[in-house]
Amino acid sequence: MQRAKKFSKQYCVGDGDGFKLKDYETKASFNLGEEGKPLVNQTLQMGVDALSSLQDVLYAQDKWSVLLIFQAMDAAGKDGAIKHVMSGVNPQGCQVFSFKAPSSEDLDHDFLWRCQKHLPERGRIGIFNRSYYEEVLVVRVHEQILKGQKLPKELVTKDIWDERFQDIRNFEKYLNRNGTIVLKFFLNVSKKEQKKRFIERVDDPDKNWKFSATDAKERGYWDDYMNAYQDLIKNTSTKKSPWFVIPADNKSYARIAIASAIITALEELDLEYPKVNDEKIAELNAVKKALEEED
Repeated sequence: MQRAKKFSKQYCVGDGDGFKLKDYETKASFNLGEEGKPLVNQTLQMGVDALSSLQDVLYAQDKWSVLLIFQAMDAAGKDGAIKHVMSGVNPQGCQVFSFKAPSSEDLDHDFLWRCQKHLPERGRIGIFNRSYYEEVLVVRVHEQILKGQKLPKELVTKDIWDERFQDIRNFEKYLNRNGTIVLKFFLNVSKKEQKKRFIERVDDPDKNWKFSATDAKERGYWDDYMNAYQDLIKNTSTKKSPWFVIPADNKSYARIAIASAIITALEELDLEYPKVNDEKIAELNAVKKALEEED
């Protein structure tokens, strides 16, 4: 647990004041090569096992809930990270939701509404693959989308992004006060690595379904997205709902960093299995005795 805490701390933004994205690398800080793959896999498995044990206690205690938010550029590895890091978690205690373009029903509500519907219950880990942060990312980069959100004209001012940052901070503070731990992960992939992965998706028939011309088109707005990410992390990372900027050019390394951050957060909750009173223990012992005396 101590190693996980130390490892994940280097990627935790905490209070976003003064945050600059350029200060965070997209590459892992080490290179083990092919010989190091068994060690990497072993380390990740240790993290998966630890996370599984902690999640079991979280579920049994039924007091806290955890919300994990994953944001990134296309091909940064969100799906793979969720799949591998959460591979050992009991499905009963985990909920995953992916958010695409808002539906007409979504647009008839406030921008947080569609995500609020899928918040994790107590004792569970909720995972958002993209989230309400799209409203200060893609909507900001493509402001024509904002015009289709049915907002009263007088509410769409030059301050709308700062207002949305404030709404998000307040919303996450509200969640914290009601027992939901919020951890946010930005998978920081380089433009060069994204290009490599896009080409791999085109060349591999089994990955063609993952790629579209729209994905490539969005690369043309790379700098706009990076500016938007920097601004949102700076304005919405807090000590209680921090952003983690994960170097994502190496998928295995990114998964270990993510697992370490989740393990650390769960460990700090001081989880424990529910304790039963003396009356319940006596009842259980009576049941055990009856079972042992059966023919």
